[in-house]
Amino acid sequence: MQRDEIIEQVICCIKNMSGVGDILVLTDQDREIIRELEKKADQMTLMGLGIGDNKGVKQVLENDVIFAFTTDMNFKWPPGPNVILMHHGCVVGEDVDDEQKLKELKNCKTNLIIGNIVLFDTGVLKKMDGKKDPLIIVMPPKPCPEVDDVPEVCNATLASPSPPSDEYMKERMGLKNIHGTGTFMLGFDFECGCDK
Repeated sequence: MQRDEIIEQVICCIKNMSGVGDILVLTDQDREIIRELEKKADQMTLMGLGIGDNKGVKQVLENDVIFAFTTDMNFKWPPGPNVILMHHGCVVGEDVDDEQKLKELKNCKTNLIIGNIVLFDTGVLKKMDGKKDPLIIVMPPKPCPEVDDVPEVCNATLASPSPPSDEYMKERMGLKNIHGTGTFMLGFDFECGCDK
């Protein structure tokens, strides 16, 4: 199968996901601009807790082909955690989408809950220095089995971009910043050493 045909099949897979709007294949120039935007975003304080490390976008930027696509409120996020709080290499918190689990975690006095983000031990906040020793807020790469099932596609990965990259991609697609509309990135490779 030709590479253009594979890209078209992947576009069809993305379009079939609930809550997906516009889709754009990103260029090498887009890739470099997003790489720079993400570097700057990593240095910004997130949620007043620490600095970012968008491992998902970093991984997608290494893929052979990268797409940006818009999402609405019907888009189903990949299973969590989608945000992981790290301190000194240890997981100290994460986002929780399960309402029942969130209720249970609220009952533990050592947990701090901000929206759906759970910090498992408030003692971490007392020990850390926000400037010299901040929390690292990791946005992990997520698998995309729907796209990985396309013949000759490998390493299909979803990533949630930082706000500056989100704005850049919407601008590239000629879209306004509408409440409830977000963007995701998806990357894949044409060949790899894995057996499907």
